[in-house]
Formats: sequence, structure tokens, C-alpha cells
Amino acid sequence: MEVRQAIGDVLPFAVIVMVSPINIVAAILLLFSKRPLVNASCYLGGFVLGVAAVVAGLTLAAGAISLDPGTDRSRGAAVLLLVLGVVLVAAAVRKFRTRPGPDDDPALPAWMDGIAGFGPGKSVAVGAGIGAGNPKNIAVALGTAVAVSSARLPGAQEAVVLVVYVVLACLGVGAPIVAVIVLGDRSDKVLEGWRAWLTRNSAAMLALIYLFLGVLLIGKNLGAV
Repeated sequence: MEVRQAIGDVLPFAVIVMVSPINIVAAILLLFSKRPLVNASCYLGGFVLGVAAVVAGLTLAAGAISLDPGTDRSRGAAVLLLVLGVVLVAAAVRKFRTRPGPDDDPALPAWMDGIAGFGPGKSVAVGAGIGAGNPKNIAVALGTAVAVSSARLPGAQEAVVLVVYVVLACLGVGAPIVAVIVLGDRSDKVLEGWRAWLTRNSAAMLALIYLFLGVLLIGKNLGAV
């Protein structure tokens, strides 16, 4: 398989992480802290490290067990991803049915309550925790790892695919920082609009993300079982 085809296979996974609302909202809130650019940049750095660590670790693990097409291990991995896809579709339905109504006030995760008081160290730690520990990010990284390992690319080309994945996955978190650098003081209104929209539509967006990822995993692995 060519490296371009492998990149095409991982692009949908990267986009799922890129548009995840909670990742982006955290960066926006940090841009209203006492040291906005420093804290948000530290959060972005931690997020990049977390995303890179989990996808690299899973890719190494997948490569170590040799997922050559048609082998029992390859079919086992396909079954695992197929089950994960079904679970995500079910989670999407549940998330959509329990989303806040138009008159409800959407609540942010409890850990975001004191985010305006975070310093650089805590911002890095939170970014790394979300990047590596978010179940959705792990599920996406697992799908990416299997796709990359199954491509049987040379080490350098495999690294290129993973770098492309990490860069694209982190663009959403980096976008608010770029907005502040480009717009300066005018960015406050823009960021507040983004935050309000993402918070209000977070549940619906997550439902769509889960549904898309679930269908993607089912479609890619159904024929390999």
C-alpha cells in the first residue's frame, strides 16, 4: 500500500479528534485565563504529546502482533473494532436522545470549573490527559493504529502517516490560539461565540462523531471478520 493511501485511511480518524468540541472549548477557556497564550499553548503542547503517545504506542503494539490480512490475529483485531463500532453507534443514539433541550443550559465537565486559574504546568497535564486518556481519542487511535499497521509500510513512511494524523487531529485545539494571534483584542468576541456554540451543541456534535466513527469502524472491518 502506498503512503498516500494510508494517509487517506487515517484522515477520517484525525478529523474526528480535530472537531471534538470539549478539546476545543478547553483551549478557548484557557485563552481567558491570566496568561492566555502561555496556558493555551501549554495545553496544546500537552494535547499533541498525548495524542502522539497513544497512537504511537498502539501502532507499535499492532505492529508487534503482525496484523497481516487473512491471519487469525488480523481477524481478531477486526472483530474488536467491529464490536467497538457497534458500541459507539449505541452510544451515539443514547447521547442524541439525552441531549439538552433548546431551553436547557448545557453543563461543562466539572474539571473545567476552575480552568481560568490553571497555570502552564496544569495546562500541559490536562492537555496530555485529554489527548491520551479520552476514550474517544483512544478508540480513534486504535482504528488508526490498525490501519497503519495493516498497510505494512516501511518505518519512515509509517512515521509520516502518524505525523500527518497527529497534526490534523490537533488543528482544532490550535485554531483558537491562531485566532488570538491573528485577531488580537478582536478575538474575544469571536472566541466567546465559538465557546457558546460549541457548548450549546456539544452533545449533538458528540452524537454525530460517535455515529460517524462507529459506522466507519463497522464498514472497514465487517468484511474482514
